[in-house]
Amino acid sequence: MTGPVRSRWGPRAPAFIAWPFLALLGLPLLSLAVGSGSAHLAEGWRDPAFWPALRLSLVSSTVAVLVVVVLGTPLAWWLAQKRGGAARWAQLVVDVPVVLPPAVVGLALLTAFGRQGGFGQALAAVGVTLPFSFAAVVLAQVIIGGPFYVHAVAAAFARVDDDLWLVARTLGHSGRGAFFRVALPVAWPGVLAGASLCWARALGEFGATLLFAGNRPGVTQTMPLAIYTALESSVASALALSWALAGLAGLLLFGLRAVAQRGAGGAP
Repeated sequence: MTGPVRSRWGPRAPAFIAWPFLALLGLPLLSLAVGSGSAHLAEGWRDPAFWPALRLSLVSSTVAVLVVVVLGTPLAWWLAQKRGGAARWAQLVVDVPVVLPPAVVGLALLTAFGRQGGFGQALAAVGVTLPFSFAAVVLAQVIIGGPFYVHAVAAAFARVDDDLWLVARTLGHSGRGAFFRVALPVAWPGVLAGASLCWARALGEFGATLLFAGNRPGVTQTMPLAIYTALESSVASALALSWALAGLAGLLLFGLRAVAQRGAGGAP
């Protein structure tokens, strides 16, 4: 039935139907580009909040990605290997931050690690306070961006051929050696793609950061928060920050696509 329907619509119909949605997706970015003159951007870059927010976003998101890679890779490997009740519950825990609004995640973090929270009181007893600190920014980005990494890497690990694993074990490699010499190199494009997705999501995080870390310039004010603040006083600064954030996101997108194409080209 697919053939007659396709031939009846003709080759031009799908593209014609797609244009309205493509326009809907592209018009906001086009408006941002058209409305951002060079003078406005230069004025925004001279804003005292611009460079601290940019530096804080880059540092915090990079730290968040490193934490996610170290902690999330073993979890992704376990999820790719295991089936059953425990794995399903673990997958549910990973999925929850994806479907929850970021503001809810931020409030949950504040409830858990705030001064009145159980973990917050335990940390306060040893002199550690998480809310409204740089560590809170990183933690919010880890919670929001981590699931994207785990999903991508678990899917990459699941595609590793079992025969490669068995051959590595037959040749005398331990489980750890087979993981680092076989599974991880084969799944490496997926690992890079997951890290890029996690970094992009952490870089643009707003709601959880605002509620859990606050909006303190130079301490917890990331680029999305600086854009929100700048709109109240300087549209030029907001546009400059938006362009910088869009540029970083674009670089991540092109890097992600390059990794995916390289992985597809090298796949057997």
